[in-house]
Amino acid sequence: MSGPVVGIVGAGAVGQTVATSLVTAGLPERLLVVSRQPSQVQGLCADLQDLAQTARSRSQVEAGEVADLHGCDAVVIALRTDFTNIAQRDIRRGGAAANAPALGALARELRGYGGTVLVVTNPVDLMARRFGEVSGCSRVFGIGSNLDSARYRLLLARYAQVSPELVRGHVIGEHGDRAVVCASTTTVGSRPIAVPVRTVVADLQQRPALIRGGIGRTRCGPAGAVLSTLRKALGLADGVEELSVPYGDVYLGIPLRFTGGEAVPSVPPLTRSERLCLDSAASSLRDAYAQLPALPERIAT
Repeated sequence: MSGPVVGIVGAGAVGQTVATSLVTAGLPERLLVVSRQPSQVQGLCADLQDLAQTARSRSQVEAGEVADLHGCDAVVIALRTDFTNIAQRDIRRGGAAANAPALGALARELRGYGGTVLVVTNPVDLMARRFGEVSGCSRVFGIGSNLDSARYRLLLARYAQVSPELVRGHVIGEHGDRAVVCASTTTVGSRPIAVPVRTVVADLQQRPALIRGGIGRTRCGPAGAVLSTLRKALGLADGVEELSVPYGDVYLGIPLRFTGGEAVPSVPPLTRSERLCLDSAASSLRDAYAQLPALPERIAT
């Protein structure tokens, strides 16, 4: 086989949607599905195999174990432990205490892994840092700010009544309430635009609630972000993705320019206000990370 091998950890709602997107696009030649629930992973694999056949996809789908992930070109982490999110603010951080031990345990089993890791599990900036620090892997990216950026460009296109392809702009920082809109460098059709920042921020914060209220969990947007990022991280396409990576002593979202699979930070010029907001997000993430629980012995996927 000459195509990439991708592993996905987690067969819940988000993992299922990510896997479906990858198979539909035919991106991996092999897709390994890993989960602690054998019946769930076997059922998902069978369903994805049917999809591959009907969609004429080249992807071959099979169940795997954590040890098998070492042979993958990329690993997508979409695990979620069982918990009830009762947070009213910083909702994405609601799963930090529950998910961090599982991410850490998985990271220990993947120490020495040399491929690309995409973390989808929320709170993504904290979970990407936990995985990166424990595993020692050098290519760990958190999915989050690129979904925020995609939503930003879509919303701004609606305000300006133009095609989203004409909008260039980024949302950086934390994936959540402290996301930073880079309004000063946003353009429409290569021209600067007066961004209604307060309106945009309010809409960005309301959009996840709209999705959760209708279908229970955001899943399709993250799946698209994973698909787009994998193409670039695996060297199949060049371009920019906003991803959570080391930024000082924290992980947070910044634009990365991928060329031939290699990523270089491409942070746009920031105004003083934007810089202060980014520093505030970093400080909050630093404090939140210090509150994460210690690592357990068992792995949960």
